[in-house]
Amino acid sequence: MNARVDINTEFVDPDDLDNNRSSNPQFGEVLAAGLQRRGLLRGGVAGALGAMFAPLALTACSGGDDDIVMSPVAPPPAAPAPTILGFSAVAKTSADRSTVPPGYSARTLIACGDPLAAAVPAFKNDGTDTNYDQRSGDCHDGIQYFGLSATGTRDTASSSRALLAMNHEYINATFLHASGPAALPRPASQTDIEVACHGVSVVEVAKGSNGQFGYVQASPFNRRITGTTEIQLSGPARGNPLFITKFSPDGTKTRGTMNNCGNGTTPWGTLLTTEENWSGYYFRAAGDQALRTAKANASFARYGRSVTATAGAASRYGWETSGADDKYARWNTSVVGTSTDGSDDYRNEWFTQGFMLEIDPYNATSVVKKRTALGRFAHENGAFGLPQVGKPLAVYMGCDSQNEYVYKYVSTALWSAADATASNRIATGDKYLDDGKLYAAKFNEDGTGQWIELNIANAAIIGAAFGFSSQAEMYVHTRIAADAVGATKMDRPEWVDVHPTTGEIYVTMTNNSSRRVVPTGTQTKVDAANPRAYADVRSGTATQSGNVNGHIVRFKEAAPEATTFNWDVYLFGAEAAADPTLINLSGLTNDQDFSSPDGLVFTKSSGLCWIQTDDGAYTDVTNCMLVAAVPGVVGDGAAMTLNYGGGNTVTTRMGKKPTATTLKRFYVGPYDCEVTGLCETPDGKTIFVNIQHPGEGTSAANIADATKYTSQWPSNEGYGAGRRPRSATVVITKDDGGMVGFG
Repeated sequence: MNARVDINTEFVDPDDLDNNRSSNPQFGEVLAAGLQRRGLLRGGVAGALGAMFAPLALTACSGGDDDIVMSPVAPPPAAPAPTILGFSAVAKTSADRSTVPPGYSARTLIACGDPLAAAVPAFKNDGTDTNYDQRSGDCHDGIQYFGLSATGTRDTASSSRALLAMNHEYINATFLHASGPAALPRPASQTDIEVACHGVSVVEVAKGSNGQFGYVQASPFNRRITGTTEIQLSGPARGNPLFITKFSPDGTKTRGTMNNCGNGTTPWGTLLTTEENWSGYYFRAAGDQALRTAKANASFARYGRSVTATAGAASRYGWETSGADDKYARWNTSVVGTSTDGSDDYRNEWFTQGFMLEIDPYNATSVVKKRTALGRFAHENGAFGLPQVGKPLAVYMGCDSQNEYVYKYVSTALWSAADATASNRIATGDKYLDDGKLYAAKFNEDGTGQWIELNIANAAIIGAAFGFSSQAEMYVHTRIAADAVGATKMDRPEWVDVHPTTGEIYVTMTNNSSRRVVPTGTQTKVDAANPRAYADVRSGTATQSGNVNGHIVRFKEAAPEATTFNWDVYLFGAEAAADPTLINLSGLTNDQDFSSPDGLVFTKSSGLCWIQTDDGAYTDVTNCMLVAAVPGVVGDGAAMTLNYGGGNTVTTRMGKKPTATTLKRFYVGPYDCEVTGLCETPDGKTIFVNIQHPGEGTSAANIADATKYTSQWPSNEGYGAGRRPRSATVVITKDDGGMVGFG
């Protein structure tokens, strides 16, 4: 996920940087393509993905009265059976609204600032609102549905009452304050709002008498986890010396969770949420390098907080400048105390971030835990493989930065069906998420791959120049261990999800501006799993290079604990008119084309794959979107060789090309937004979609003039006060009450 509005103009979003300087091998070397986007030939569509779901049959009843004689009348024609992806494709558009197919409706359910407690006043949306620890946070992202019964207990079948648990990745600071964000030093009042707008919201929703979902403001289930919430550190790295801070001298707890992007659900009914590009929230002073060990400095550099004797690392929002209070001092991760272990300052605070968190949405006072066994990196989301009784559980994860890796965690404990309904859900998480093996993926040119265990028993790890001294230390410096074993550098691996019946795993590769056919400097060569590098001209002006439009990789394995897999590329993002031999490899048409796949969610009711975009390449043509797909299976296509000329080629494994009945644009969001996060009711008749940062391109200098906002959504669709744009959750339903995704 890209977060682009920052207080410090010199700050660069870490997912737009390449912090991976490892020399892991690549698969191919070819010449630079230098292809322009506009005016290139459109490729034809070939082949079709096999339909996986039969049309739903409708039956009609008839009756009569034997005492009444009527002339024969031809029976009315049978209503057509609903067809999966039978809706009309939504056209590309730059309109500032939610656009859905005919026969569907979209409306806003809850937006940034909406109150989540009884005494909290309605949101004024003029920059004067406060107490965001009791309001919905900003920049809605990953979202999950947790069913509730009429009596308030967990009910996985409920389609009328539930808890929505959603992430708030970052903030659009321009609109949170009356006159926009103040310069450094930041006012404490503004920092308090911004920190509270991060994290997670749990909010009850229920259908009213009109049959529509609304949120329940005073629900006892409603909860905010923010940047100040106390959180326990759990798993093999708990108590590590690198976790010692003034707040936690024994290294067992920390405060807050930041930059929460995607998320997932556990088989026992909890939320697994992520910390993605958290590194840049911390200030590190020039000269701090001289006060650290070589290993600490190597880790800071690998995760994007390198400094020198003369240049420091600026923080994203400058929260450390808001005063001497401990809650502001913690954002300075420099050595400022005199202790030898860090117990009198926050030099180690930075090391307590970057993990997966487990939250029980059904218990608003339950402990929140960071599960260190799942590694520390820029977690995008986490997806469980299909549980199998007597087998370990697998969790699949992507690290969202350029040239980072795909990971898998495999539990030591074997799955017991009884744990699916365990009453102590966090204790169940202790069982499965605190002890296991962590792996990084290597994708081979022939369509096979290996999961390489990240264990210091591995000679490559123990022999690395970094000098790992314990397995616990590996969970803190996970990226460095993955470098050592030669994992494959990928094009920003983001959301992962698992097909609900086949168990195949899908991972979005959003884009990579560092990918090149012939790399120079720190650029990365094309390879079989990341085979494209080209130039793209945006509106005839700026040129973007690399894997501009992104792609989706999928793989399958024989069992959760398997150490090998087979893979192919499910779809390549591209403009429909782009060169079919090097860019539009999937043969996308105008009803299907997309760029920068980010969110990816399977809905269990239909088996549809929903692809969401966070794009900076195709937004001169259309706003970000939601595309619905009927997926095939790994290996349903064939090998494909990209010929860049001069005898330079790279061969990839490509899935079968989509058709008009297997891939279709379903929704386009408002202007300047990202479409991200999706969940459904169990009956498949309602989906909830998050819309992030509409109007993010608005300058703070224009805050007083609403006519200069690049978006006024959702107020322009009748939701809420004011005209400032707001991140929000949208409810989409079919007007005839049918399943979403059908025509």
